[in-house]
Parts: sequence; C-alpha cells; structure tokens
Amino acid sequence: MGLSGGVDSSVAAALLTARGHRVTGLFMKNWEEDDDEKYCAAAEDLNDAEAVCRQLGIPFRAVNFSYEYWERVFRLFVAEYKNGRTPNPDVLCNKEIKFKEFLHWALRLGADRIATGHYARRATREARYALCKARDMDKDQSYFLHALDQNALRYARFPLGDMRKKQVRRRARELGLPNHAKKDSTGICFIGARRFRDFLARYLPPQTGAIKTVDGVTVGEHRGAWYYTIGQRRGLEIGGAGEPWYVARKDVARNIIFVAQGRAHPALQSRALIVENLHWIAAAPAANFVCAAKIRYRQADQDCAVQLLGAGRARVEFARPQWAAAAGQAAVFYRGAECLGGGIIQAADAAAIC
Repeated sequence: MGLSGGVDSSVAAALLTARGHRVTGLFMKNWEEDDDEKYCAAAEDLNDAEAVCRQLGIPFRAVNFSYEYWERVFRLFVAEYKNGRTPNPDVLCNKEIKFKEFLHWALRLGADRIATGHYARRATREARYALCKARDMDKDQSYFLHALDQNALRYARFPLGDMRKKQVRRRARELGLPNHAKKDSTGICFIGARRFRDFLARYLPPQTGAIKTVDGVTVGEHRGAWYYTIGQRRGLEIGGAGEPWYVARKDVARNIIFVAQGRAHPALQSRALIVENLHWIAAAPAANFVCAAKIRYRQADQDCAVQLLGAGRARVEFARPQWAAAAGQAAVFYRGAECLGGGIIQAADAAAIC
C-alpha cells in the first residue's frame, strides 16, 4: 500500500487490512533537492505514515525514488517549461514512479498487488482492464491516471473508488487514525509554500521581455516567458481600466508574452486541438470517434470528435470552444465513466496544420 502520510491512503490501508489482506505500507520519497520543513513536509509525512502503520499493526517500509523522479519526471518538467509548454508532472509521476517503480519494487518483495489512495476505479472490459471515474466526482483522479497501461492496472487496486471524501474523513475519525484531521495536500511537493515562479527561477533564470497585446501593442514587461501559462491572470501587472488581462499566447524564442483583455476574448478560445503522444488504456481505436474530453483537472466533460492522424497524434474538435488550452497539458478522453486514455496538447486551433 502506497502511503503518503495523508488521510486517503491511510484509510485505504485500513480498509484493505479490515478485508483480511496482508498489507505492507510503503512511503515513497520522491524529492530531496531542498529537503527542509519550510518547503516540503516529507519528514512529517513519513512520520504520519509510520504512525498509521503502527496503529494498524502492519509492516512499514520507506524507499527513495528521488533519482528516478529527477530523471523521468523533473527533467521533462523543466524542459517543457523552457520550451514554453505547461507540463503536468502528476501524470508522469503516476506513470513512471507510482505505477512503475513502486510496482517493480513491490513485486520483487513478493507482493501480489499494489494499492494507492487515488479516487478512481478499476474494471474489466472483455478480458482487458479499464480505468473508470470514482464515485465521488468532486475527487475523481482518473485524469491524472490516464497514462497507466494494462500491466499497471493488472496489479493496481483503488480501495477508495466507491467512497466519497466525507466518508473517508468519517472513517479516519472512527478509526482514530493519528492523521484524521490532516489537511489535504495541494500542488506539487517540491514547490511547497513558495511562489511557483521563484522555484522555477532556480532552473530557468529570469529573462526580461515584452508583454504585448494580441494586436502587437506593448503594454508591460515580464521576467521570463517560461514562467507564465495560457490563461494566467495574476502577476502580469498591467495597468489601465477595463477587464482583466490574460495570457493568450507565448513566443519563448523571442521572449514575448501576448495578452488579451477579458476572459471571453476570442484569443483565449479554441475550437480544436492537436494532441500528441496518445496513450490508450484498453485498446487503440480503429477509426475516428466521438467521446467526451477534459483539458484540465476538475473540468466538466466536453463533447468532442477525435480524428486520428497517425503517429500517435489526433485532432480533437469540440462542440463548444475551450478556454485557455495550454500546450503541454493533458487532454483526456472519456466514454461515460470509462477513461479511454489521453495525450499531450501540442497546439490549439490548429485546423490549418491538418
């Protein structure tokens, strides 16, 4: 059982233990570049995970995957920002660390399967494994798990998939778990409490450039185009009257940010996307199809048509324009509750490319 020190994975471990499984708790340490209490609560989380194992009477282990995380997740994270894209490290961490390195480690120790505290469900579809949304739609994490393959799903279990968050909290209190009142973690551990731009500046130094409107008028100055993402509003420091300004486009090569005024501005709307690095969980589609998709976590399902282009690419056309589609983010496809897979947004409104 992968234990983070939080309430979700702790309750998941308790559920498995109550069902009669022989459970071993594992704490994964994935970051140690600035391993201090100010920015990353890894030491506190480890202590909480160990305390939960003591209370449940199950073995506890800790393993350091920091090297694997650096090489397979963080290097790409920085490279993507340097190229002007907005990556989602949680997707890659799940694929490369939690359901690959953790799985290999557990199998070498003789485990029959692994489990995590993710809110998702696993099912079978004609002798293949499927990933489905959690019952609690407010907590569903299938978006972050869409890159899992059949081997990972063969061994993976999600004990919280049929529970709602309030039920999980209540169960933690009833069990008297030492972390029952612990707040949910948000964001990326290695960034912690500091501002994101300050963290990224350690790897991508500031580089002053112009902020221009989509019509080419200079309206301000920024510290580095790679620090901003499409749809960003805060930190632009553009004066004047009228509606707020949003990042609509970036030219990293020339270090220019292009902005649009007003959330409804056409420059922030995309009817179609080019998606690359496609991954299908159960089986690759044989032909173009219609489904629903999300281009960000917690977004409602959006109706779309998927045109397969070959070489792991597709053109996705939405029934309604999508706001602030950012290259580097994940586009994840659904048919009802089932997550079909997904890919990485390459470009928005790229009909001319096709």
